[in-house]
Amino acid sequence: MTLHETIARAVETVTPDLIELRRDLHAFPELSWQEERTTDLVFAWMDKLGLSPQRFEGTGLSVDIGPTGGPIVALRADLDALPILDTTQDPWRSKNPGVAHACGHDVHVSALIGAATALAEADRTVGLPTRVRLIFQPAEEVMPGGALRLLSDGALAGVSRIFALHCDPSLDVGRVGIREGAITGASDQIHVVLNGRGGHTSRPHLTEDLTFALGSLITQLPAVLSRRFDPRAGASLVWGQVSAGNAANVIPAVGELKGTLRMLDAAAWHDAEHLVRGIIADIVEPFGVGVDLTYTRGVPPVVNDFSVTERLRAAVATALGPEGVASTAQSLGGEDFAWYVETLPGTMARLGTRTPGGPTYDLHQGNLRVDERAIAVGALVLANAAIA
Repeated sequence: MTLHETIARAVETVTPDLIELRRDLHAFPELSWQEERTTDLVFAWMDKLGLSPQRFEGTGLSVDIGPTGGPIVALRADLDALPILDTTQDPWRSKNPGVAHACGHDVHVSALIGAATALAEADRTVGLPTRVRLIFQPAEEVMPGGALRLLSDGALAGVSRIFALHCDPSLDVGRVGIREGAITGASDQIHVVLNGRGGHTSRPHLTEDLTFALGSLITQLPAVLSRRFDPRAGASLVWGQVSAGNAANVIPAVGELKGTLRMLDAAAWHDAEHLVRGIIADIVEPFGVGVDLTYTRGVPPVVNDFSVTERLRAAVATALGPEGVASTAQSLGGEDFAWYVETLPGTMARLGTRTPGGPTYDLHQGNLRVDERAIAVGALVLANAAIA
């Protein structure tokens, strides 16, 4: 039996267990840096395979499979869930109130465990051509992401290239979206707090009209940024939270805005904070209010390496046939996998999770549902990418 045949048979055999695993993960989601039960579960599975997993400080782990010496190929999955209410009615819906795997990380973990199972079997019976490191990473959902800590701790020492998949509920199951170059956007968080004396709405001239200043900032900052950034950067500032005041006839003393600034271009991203700070100061200056800006640098775009992406394209075709390869567009979503590919060649692809003819869900929504056949697809693709 060939290496590819061994992998395919192993994935087919373990798929029912992977589906049960995914449902268990979905029922007990854990937030960033709190993925203790999830780490224990993955550790136990790796131990059962006869491997030697190494825990990271806190949560997450890595494990190597295959011969020692030579370059290492890494496969990465993320462990954490989101602070979102699970609104599905599936029997395995979240049992942790206000926490849900609404980004598909339960699928990522299950698929990588499937790949580990197949690679371990292939190494035992046929032999792997290279060493493979599986990275089960904590805290992808918080900026600037758990990837930075893993890099600083040397978790990718000796790795020559890295692969990852991310669920795509707009793509049919059985297909994988491939893209060379940038596949995600840069993403930062902005938190603005304005403060003033406040007062009665009948005497705005005796106060700093903080609400008016807040409204001006809401509309003017995105407008000015659209003329200060090169349009090709694709910058987009969207507010997600606005709060000020408690009564119709009271000008409040404090108000705040929270939002995300996203863009397609890495060069523009490096200049963004300085530009935003200056524009905010200019907008609020006429109102006489105080301003406190917390600008949280997030992640740069994930830029897929050409040669590694071609290896992944070949792996998808091997695992699924040529019809399994799909093209995909760059999105403005942020992903801390970007930190890995800033330091070594790598690529991320989109794993289709939509049932053909079924509804299209969206990520980061509590009603997200996936076609669980995607787990085996992801396992096959990751395992074949490792040996490509």
